[in-house]
Amino acid sequence: MLYPGLPTHPGHAIAARQMRDFGGMVSFLAQSEEEAVALVARTKLFQLAESLGGVESLIEVPARMTHASTATAPFAAPPNLVRLSVGIEAAEDLILDLERALTPATVRT
Repeated sequence: MLYPGLPTHPGHAIAARQMRDFGGMVSFLAQSEEEAVALVARTKLFQLAESLGGVESLIEVPARMTHASTATAPFAAPPNLVRLSVGIEAAEDLILDLERALTPATVRT
């Protein structure tokens, strides 16, 4: 999980000095780019969107969306990065939506 609100995140100390709260932007790495795209497609409450500034919960694969133009740059977003912007929906509903979307990614035969 890539979230500066976690004490284990390498940027936590800086974020704690710069922010009152850590916000609702959370990122993580899927197993592959293909799995990131599939996972995003499996969510029901998180809506696929490039704009992460609304009150609703949104999800994206930055390498294919907002950061596609930087794909060959040294600072390019990893192709398997999934970014969430957590909105005002009930936390339990959002967690369930993510659990359902993640389940196919963790069950391997």
